[in-house]
Amino acid sequence: MDILQTIKLAFRGIIDNKLRSFLTMLGIIIGVTSVIGLVSIGQGTTAKVTEQIQSMGANLLTVNIMGRGANTTLSYEQAMEFLKSPYISGVAPIISDSVTVEHGNENEENVQLQGTNEYLPAVRNYSVSSGRFFISQDVDMRRKVAVLGSGIASNLFGFVDPIGQTVKIKGYNFKVIGVMKSSSSMMGSTDEQVFIPITVAERILQSRGVRTIYIQAAGKEAVSSAKTEISTKLDKIYRVKSEDENYAYRIFDQSEMLDTINETSKTMTMMLGGIAAISLLVGGIGIMNIMLVSVTERTREIGIRKALGARKIDILNQFLIESLVLSGIGGVIGVAVGYLLSWGLGKAFSMSTKTTLPVVLIAFGFSIIVGVFFGIYPANKAGNLKPIDALRYE
Repeated sequence: MDILQTIKLAFRGIIDNKLRSFLTMLGIIIGVTSVIGLVSIGQGTTAKVTEQIQSMGANLLTVNIMGRGANTTLSYEQAMEFLKSPYISGVAPIISDSVTVEHGNENEENVQLQGTNEYLPAVRNYSVSSGRFFISQDVDMRRKVAVLGSGIASNLFGFVDPIGQTVKIKGYNFKVIGVMKSSSSMMGSTDEQVFIPITVAERILQSRGVRTIYIQAAGKEAVSSAKTEISTKLDKIYRVKSEDENYAYRIFDQSEMLDTINETSKTMTMMLGGIAAISLLVGGIGIMNIMLVSVTERTREIGIRKALGARKIDILNQFLIESLVLSGIGGVIGVAVGYLLSWGLGKAFSMSTKTTLPVVLIAFGFSIIVGVFFGIYPANKAGNLKPIDALRYE
């Protein structure tokens, strides 16, 4: 018997028992849907967290100064010494405080004032929506200029263009030269912040120095070297003799955090996929049970076919193809439902989901493997039936 005739007989067996075939496929459908849905949620969450970290800035190193003894900060000049390193492309020291910003009869309380320099937009991946950020001349000449967060600009000026207007901070008048583009990351939002030159901030805030420095490595491959050079210079400043005694500063490495989160997310995604794959195995067991029932019901048919010359391989192929078709159709439906489920969950609960082709192929491939694996035993049982015993079966 040729393979085409075997396939036709397999499909006829499925069509003759539509409800039973659907119920058999249901386990596969649920399994594939679960795998795609859960893994899509895991991958979407990973992509979202990765995006959040990368939005903080490319190749970012954050240095937090605690100091030792009376020496608890760095001067602006000391902080800018890091820029001399060939492994560092940008240095943005920060002096911050909570202030009230006023304009006319409007005022905003508890605004985060950030004194920094011209490198901040590049280092932290910030951008302005209108006007400009301050430049080196603004910092060097201690110009009283300010760049407002989008939320502050909206609250103080409404629909009026704030560029060129004046705001009062700590009793001093500042000219607004720019408005930041709305942005948020794991390290906060710029919407409720005001940026001024660090040289001006030192005076009006009466700051004793810098405690936070954002540093951009010259490239991904330069991050480790930049980190080492920063540590070496700070060790000399604070006389740190060993890493175990280092309480003077901490260096936050964005790439290390990203690697850790990615590894954790991959483990969680694999665990979710493994849990969902259990339902696929259950579906495979269901296929085996139904195929065994089918073999029992069609014992006389098998006997007649064997009496007419059908070989064991023909009978085995027929039942194996039935199992394969059931799992294949169930897999296709499961892929479609899984994609719709992940999309629906993303829309309904504002979740980040990401359905990728490898996940779809793995889930579908696994459903085929399950169908073949659990179809082998019933098919082999059918193929081993002796014609005389099959014909006597009532």
